Amino acid sequence: MAPLAGRWRRLFAGILDMIIVGIVSSPFSWTSYRDVWNESLGIWERVPVEHVFAAGVISFLYYWLLHSFWNGQTVGKKAFGIRVVNVTGVPVGVGQAALRQFVEVVLGWLCCIGSLVNLGWILFDERKQALHDKAAKTLVVDA
Repeated sequence: MAPLAGRWRRLFAGILDMIIVGIVSSPFSWTSYRDVWNESLGIWERVPVEHVFAAGVISFLYYWLLHSFWNGQTVGKKAFGIRVVNVTGVPVGVGQAALRQFVEVVLGWLCCIGSLVNLGWILFDERKQALHDKAAKTLVVDA
């Protein structure tokens, strides 16, 4: 099996992927406003409503499909010479890639602390696995 990918390359690959997902999904996220009655003040207020569901779906599909069908790599991982594999060293499957991304999304929903714990785990784990890697039984290795 290939050696484990370095933490810095994982970080920079992740940043590149976030930039790509942000650019692609930005037309699908917008803010609109809704008027709501504020009983305590006795007035109508305009409240911003964020529309980000489509952007979230695009993000999930980006990571899931590329990990599943592009040699375990996203554009960022390819640029930095790393890829995701099963703990046995074989390429990840569709279900395994979906589980990996699902766990990452759920941890991200935990008010940012989930994402910090998830990614911070890499710093202390002997196999450099984030929590989403542990859940899906994957490793990030040199390509």
